[in-house]
Amino acid sequence: MTIAELAEHVRAAPRKGTRRLVAVGGAPASGKSTLAEALADHLTNDGCPAKVVPMDGFHLHNQILVERDLLNRKGAPQTFDAQGFLHLITRLHDEPEVFFPLFDRDRDIAIAGAGLVDQDCNTVIVEGNYLLQDLPIWRDLRAHWDLALCLEVEEQVLHDRLVARWLKHGLSPKQAEVRAAENDLKNAQLVRQFQLPADIIVAS
Repeated sequence: MTIAELAEHVRAAPRKGTRRLVAVGGAPASGKSTLAEALADHLTNDGCPAKVVPMDGFHLHNQILVERDLLNRKGAPQTFDAQGFLHLITRLHDEPEVFFPLFDRDRDIAIAGAGLVDQDCNTVIVEGNYLLQDLPIWRDLRAHWDLALCLEVEEQVLHDRLVARWLKHGLSPKQAEVRAAENDLKNAQLVRQFQLPADIIVAS
């Protein structure tokens, strides 16, 4: 399905509040950020102002993960402030101005108040791994989506993308393989195992 076709589905979706909320869920490296940005750009250029809100801004700080012995599982559901993320989503429907945190991947930290959804925003594209998960707290998100998209990617493709990502961030080939296999692909399996129904499946 093309970006233009997806944008038509977005425009046709009835909304629960002043803004329309669209979820783009899927495994790590499935292409969520790329799709969300392309969709937001298309809608905005077509007269429907849209903004991307990534879930990654709710990563717990590394020191907290160290204290909880979770640093090696960063990106798993328990390494996010799920309650804080859910609270943000409840605000996005109708509040005129909403600030949200963004994740700086190069520095591996979340930056508070780095993003803004303003009163001109018509549609919010939320992207993240666990937007359609049948897990405590996460499952409460499903009721807020006016339209839910899920990206499906073959595991070998995910593996190759993940290894390339970690090589780009300075890991050795062996370290990149271990990081992909022992953390990211485990998280991808969780995404598939506990996935709630999406409105549209997008092959990537």
